[in-house]
Amino acid sequence: MRRSLVALAALTALLAVAPAASAPPAKGLLVPGRSLGNVSVGMTKADVLDVWGKRHGVCRDCPRTTWYFNYEKFVAQGAGVVFERGRVTHVFTVWSPDGWRSADGLALGASEAEVDDALVLNDERICDGYDALLAQGEHATTVYYLYAKRLWGFALTKPGANPCL
Repeated sequence: MRRSLVALAALTALLAVAPAASAPPAKGLLVPGRSLGNVSVGMTKADVLDVWGKRHGVCRDCPRTTWYFNYEKFVAQGAGVVFERGRVTHVFTVWSPDGWRSADGLALGASEAEVDDALVLNDERICDGYDALLAQGEHATTVYYLYAKRLWGFALTKPGANPCL
């Protein structure tokens, strides 16, 4: 009986850990110009699967191959990647996942004034319903998404790419 309880406890613990190993980090970090949740522009599909695991959804109506790594099935919160020719061209947060922050000190949910005070931005794009503030980098453009005057999301894109999703 005791052996069965130990086996059941081990199985329960394994199942509790498995989803976390197959998703973007619970508290992701944006390293401007370099990575978002340890995924970088230019990575291959295999690289992304190594970092975030195999559990993801594929957008059927997107013009380019787009994968969504949500924390829970059919709940729009987590992160995503867009590929061209098998390489990441855009990595982004989905909605505004709790616990995500940038290495330069901004947490999702920060006010527009906090973003303006903390960053040196090169450009701004008006997207459909939100703004994209851009910081150009050598290998990637860092994008800070504002919605209702709050920092709603992060992204990295290949230089010159449209930051609007």
